[in-house]
Amino acid sequence: MITDQQGNRLSGATAQAAEHYNEAQVSFALYRGDPLAMVDRAIETAPNFAMAHILKAYMLGVATEPAANEYAKEIVDKLSSMRLDDREASHTHALELMLDGGWTAAAQALDMHNVNYPLDMVAVHAGHLLDFYRGCARDLRDRVARVLPAWSPDIPGYSLLLGMYAFGLEEAADYTKAEEKGRRAIELQPLDSWAHHAVAHVMEMQGRTQEGLDWMTIRKPYWADDDNFFKVHNWWHHAVYLLDLGRGHEALALYDSRIRVNQSQIALELVDASAMLWRLHLAGVDVGERWSEVANCWEPHADGNSYPFNDWHAVMAYLGAGRDNDIECNLLELRRKGSEDSEIAQWARLTAIPLIEGFTAFWRQDYQTAAEKLHGARFIVDRFGGSHAQRDIIDLTLMEAAIRGGYSNLATGLTNERLALKPSSHANANFLKRIHHLNKGSSKAA
Repeated sequence: MITDQQGNRLSGATAQAAEHYNEAQVSFALYRGDPLAMVDRAIETAPNFAMAHILKAYMLGVATEPAANEYAKEIVDKLSSMRLDDREASHTHALELMLDGGWTAAAQALDMHNVNYPLDMVAVHAGHLLDFYRGCARDLRDRVARVLPAWSPDIPGYSLLLGMYAFGLEEAADYTKAEEKGRRAIELQPLDSWAHHAVAHVMEMQGRTQEGLDWMTIRKPYWADDDNFFKVHNWWHHAVYLLDLGRGHEALALYDSRIRVNQSQIALELVDASAMLWRLHLAGVDVGERWSEVANCWEPHADGNSYPFNDWHAVMAYLGAGRDNDIECNLLELRRKGSEDSEIAQWARLTAIPLIEGFTAFWRQDYQTAAEKLHGARFIVDRFGGSHAQRDIIDLTLMEAAIRGGYSNLATGLTNERLALKPSSHANANFLKRIHHLNKGSSKAA
């Protein structure tokens, strides 16, 4: 019987196809190389190799891109005509839910899947990404915790599991344990970009800015290679540290030389580009015409139907580029989608639309509306998308709205919040100085 590296049966595989599949699985989890090409080789070698098709469908489905989602649906349709064992059928069910917009239902299906198949790395990894995309900190932590006792350091992939666990612990605010697990994962596999990224998140959340910048710099040989799919997001973290230290022009140079050097069309990297331009704008750095390049790249992805987190980031670029018609079209589609009953519709209605309205009001200097929209959005945004560090852009924009609108009481309260969490942050100290200047003049009620 042919199995994967963790001992799970691979029906329809040959020994050569299994080798390609195992390579693809590791490449996908490390965010290095070309896992799609590897899994395609497995499928070419063994066309009825069900898990190879399943792995490919997950890779495409978690890209959060409409075209990739449709391609993944075609793969799942093909799987329905194949003879599947129980594990493969369970995966196919989760894929169907995910590709139909039921992200939480799919994640919960994979919860149950891993109860029965704790050594199924594909399921753990796919579920972990689903938890990330729906902003579920608890399952980011507990999904791995549930299966980790079944693993041991001598099982291939153990270090990758630790890297995922580190990120889940960080998002659940268990920073000490998160850093411990992340550093252990890197000891076992120095090329694990996700584990490196988990430790970077810990330092960001704790306000250890210079230490975080040093962490990125010292470990750059391990995460900045050309074949590293995660390098752009890690460069984003590098730039965030620079911004917190008040080194905005260095962050802009990094944007040009690293984050947008290849003008990527990948949605995940466009999120980083939009968010960094917005943060630079908040910091008072003139980004010039860079908005238009990013806005053009968002066109095939921001459809108002696939993943509202992307639509929100697309609108940031549309605002900067002055593309008001695109903003209105996107909002129109989100409102149409929001009238449905799906989970994507809930994200559109309850989270994306208030965020887009708040960011639009801010850009148009309607700071009162921005403050009203974004203050409320802070408490619902964990229902979808991204990490705490990524979602901090909401609080940063709200803070700027309060200061620029002259709402000193609100600005003071928000700064107190931030300083309680990050007392050594240069950016938070700067907010405090600006509020003192604001208080010398007239102030408005929040």
